[in-house]
Amino acid sequence: MNASSGPALGSSLSAARRARELTDSVGGRTVDVLVVGLGVTGAGVALDAAARGLSVVAVDAHDLAFGTSRFSSKLVHGGLRYLASGALGVAHESAVERGVLMERTAPHLVHAQPFVLPLTPLVSRSQAALARAGFRAGDTLRLAARTARATLPPPRRLTAVETRRLAPALRGDGLRGGLLSWDGQLSDDARLVTALARTAAGRGARVLTRVRALSLGPAGARVRDEVTGEEGEIRARAVINAAGVWAGGLVDGVRIRPSRGTHLVLRPESLGPLPAGMHIPIPGETNRFVLVLPQDDGRVYVGLTDEPVDGDIPDVPQAPETDIGFLLDVLCSVLGAPVRRADVVGAFAGLRPLLDTAPEGPGTAPRTADLSRRHAVLTSGEGVVTVVGGKLTTYRRMAEDAVDTAVRLRRLPAGPSPTAALPLVGAAPPHVLDGLPAPRRLVRRHGTEAPAVLALAARDPRLAEPVLPGHPVTGAELLWSLRHEGALDEADLLDRRTRIGLVPADRAAALDAVRALLDGALPRGV
Repeated sequence: MNASSGPALGSSLSAARRARELTDSVGGRTVDVLVVGLGVTGAGVALDAAARGLSVVAVDAHDLAFGTSRFSSKLVHGGLRYLASGALGVAHESAVERGVLMERTAPHLVHAQPFVLPLTPLVSRSQAALARAGFRAGDTLRLAARTARATLPPPRRLTAVETRRLAPALRGDGLRGGLLSWDGQLSDDARLVTALARTAAGRGARVLTRVRALSLGPAGARVRDEVTGEEGEIRARAVINAAGVWAGGLVDGVRIRPSRGTHLVLRPESLGPLPAGMHIPIPGETNRFVLVLPQDDGRVYVGLTDEPVDGDIPDVPQAPETDIGFLLDVLCSVLGAPVRRADVVGAFAGLRPLLDTAPEGPGTAPRTADLSRRHAVLTSGEGVVTVVGGKLTTYRRMAEDAVDTAVRLRRLPAGPSPTAALPLVGAAPPHVLDGLPAPRRLVRRHGTEAPAVLALAARDPRLAEPVLPGHPVTGAELLWSLRHEGALDEADLLDRRTRIGLVPADRAAALDAVRALLDGALPRGV
């Protein structure tokens, strides 16, 4: 496809397509696979099944990436932490899947990100030696996963001068230098989900947002259109529950122990220039860090926590003040000038869907930080397949295992998964991406479709203007999301197709411009 010709063939998601395919699905012919949940795992399952030639319907009660998948650290990491805890299989799997994303399936969305671990007086020489050995082991994982050195450079020791050059906000007193390492970073986790859903749609999957699964059975689900309130049945030969932290509410016997991961959002001026991210050791922990993550839009994320969550699971979890205070304390332990609570312009929290394997009954449950990140594929007595656990980096393998189980269980006519070599919408080799006539930020979000997004602005100069002063997102990007990425309302645009909404003040300031765009775009039905 010509990079500037338009969206990938058949992959466009829109309000019109949703309405048409919802009508075809509810009460329609039985499909091979019904997927419940359109986070990264569910969208990955939909793509895996569709890529094998199976007929697929995928539903979500809300929007693409509505839950945990938009609240991650945006890292595609190689499993170093799991190597340190002895989970060799999970570590290797993470490294392999990182390489798949960076080199084959989504090189436009995932780039190499440098990180500095500052060797401050709070980091003993033995701790520094352990960290350095860990980074070398991580590079061995990269080698074992056959990820090219050009994709992820090797770790190395930094002088104090080099460390301050990469992280100028660090306190200079007592700084002995630093450790430089590299990992994969997503431009935006929600955009990965959107790319997966669109690639699945291009393979024939029906991707239906705002469709809630009320009950699941071995032959399908009772669903409700959350736009109209109408209910009906979607019939399927196999049902895969990929609802994340909500999976246990749909299938009996699935025990989820959610873990809250909180991040802070800072303006760029809070920390100044950041050529690299930072790993800041958490006092008293041998293998946990607070991460400082510079973003393409200029903001900086600081995270993350790992705290158990009890009780009902909210649609959108809130970041408690205790988490915010903890992250600020660790961050300020290495800075020359403190970051104060008033500097935190936003915060977000995601819930990891960890599988609870602890025995039921009284006793002390393990910390969520110590629970395995290995995923599990479970089959209920009725034959519903549920995939839980895992993490964003390994979504593809989770999806493959879930579809393998459904194919075997229901004897569906499908071969092995092809997704390890299947580029997502917008993907291209780095030299192609580098040559596109579009800004790098736009290429990192849209890949080969970036010139087509720019073309919208060329036809209407008003669309070239940022929807919010000081923020790079333009009206053309929002219009593209309406026409091709399945956005239906202002929340989809502000909170998931872009990340303007992570800062409440920015969200409020952009709201009128977004509503004006919606008023002008939706009546055309495109």
